Amino acid sequence: MKEKIIEYSIQLFEKKGFSETSIQDIVNSIGVTKGSFYYYFSSKEELLMDIHLRYIDELLGRQEQILADPSTSKQKLFETVYMLISSIKTKGTSARIFFREMRHLSDARLAQIIDKRDEFRLNVERLIREGIEIGEFRKDLNPVIVTFGILGAANWSYQWFNPDGKVSDREVAEIFVEMILKGIEIN
Repeated sequence: MKEKIIEYSIQLFEKKGFSETSIQDIVNSIGVTKGSFYYYFSSKEELLMDIHLRYIDELLGRQEQILADPSTSKQKLFETVYMLISSIKTKGTSARIFFREMRHLSDARLAQIIDKRDEFRLNVERLIREGIEIGEFRKDLNPVIVTFGILGAANWSYQWFNPDGKVSDREVAEIFVEMILKGIEIN
């Protein structure tokens, strides 16, 4: 039942927004009582936090696997970008809620999410720095700005990328990484 509450809440939060969705809306969509909701969650905010943690913890776990692989920095960069874009098919709604509804978390809960989001970002920044150090990436790059650029492009794709469209998630990741690695200027 907890998974069903989360699943239906994600759909409602995407459609109506966190503020406009009541606990009554959630239980009505599932056909249960408020008691069922409160058995699993003490508040709507606790439910939102659970959705946020599931989303970011899954990304961090997958990122950890990518970074542990002995492949090149370029390959790890591709796999990271591909992971973010390919997750849109299954986690696009959660991504929208993650970025849009974060502001509804209490300061303490928000701090937890920001710490995890920063961990993800710092892992990418470390990957960029390693690529620079071993000569895979240009030495004149600013790893902080490059990281924000990469994550900005990949994370924003949940707004426009259609997983069932003409261009596959792999093709989008390849285009992004090609653009990141080689730029768009003719040499």
